[in-house]
Amino acid sequence: MRYGFVMAAGDARAAAELAALAEEHGWDGFFVWESVWGIDAWVMLGAAAMTTERIRLGTMLTPLPRRKPWDVAGQTSTVDNLSNGRVTLAVGLGVAGEERFWLFEDDPGRKVRAELMDESLEMLQYLWRDEPFEFAGKHYRSKKIAELMPPAPAPPPPVQQPRIPTWVVGAWPRPKSMRRAALQDGWLPNYIVPPGGQPGELTPELLAEGVAWIRQERAAHGLTMDGYDVVAEGTTTADDPNAADTVRPWANAGATWWIDADWSSMDPTAARVAAERRLRAGPPRVD
Repeated sequence: MRYGFVMAAGDARAAAELAALAEEHGWDGFFVWESVWGIDAWVMLGAAAMTTERIRLGTMLTPLPRRKPWDVAGQTSTVDNLSNGRVTLAVGLGVAGEERFWLFEDDPGRKVRAELMDESLEMLQYLWRDEPFEFAGKHYRSKKIAELMPPAPAPPPPVQQPRIPTWVVGAWPRPKSMRRAALQDGWLPNYIVPPGGQPGELTPELLAEGVAWIRQERAAHGLTMDGYDVVAEGTTTADDPNAADTVRPWANAGATWWIDADWSSMDPTAARVAAERRLRAGPPRVD
């Protein structure tokens, strides 16, 4: 089990300082959230890369259908090289049904966002290589030229090969959504209540069902669970001596990461104080 922390609010300087504090106190990952209009997540992670040596750095999460995959490839490759191979990319379809997330464009709908997600995930496998390629999708394309050279070179490939580890939101028990996560590097669990399709409360029991499904699906594609991540997210407090009791059921259900995230305040000052207290207390280790 590994343990990460999400910075709820703050700028690049705060990310650099809090990531160093997280590393000092035994956390395994430091994450920021990627906004539609706000402080750039990858600038924050680049700053964090300069103050840390061990801890993994990533987003929780990147709304991949709303980003150009070639921009994401350049940003992630840059930070992966800067951090010597410590980036994790977490992606989802993006928030729907809330106007504050659709200030500048209309939501094209879940179906289109899912198409964009699938094409982006496929393109990233090529974009993380320093070589030309052809791609022809419904929404994206790439022309193959004989040689990549200045004035338009490809970004350097990431340190991590064959790709930067990518966690994907999968809605249990929807097979198509789950398959998308199963064939990448990690599952960010979501639970959809059948048959109505409304979001429901994820439990360790439901997580275990999803893990079993992913294991079977990966085996059908010749893949094992070695190195595959299952991510559980929740909140523990700095002064709770039994914080591990919150995490243990998720670990027993098959989670390999616990992500501590406190969204109770988005005020940068209050969030900074709370983050420092929680990070200094250390992760809620179950072992």
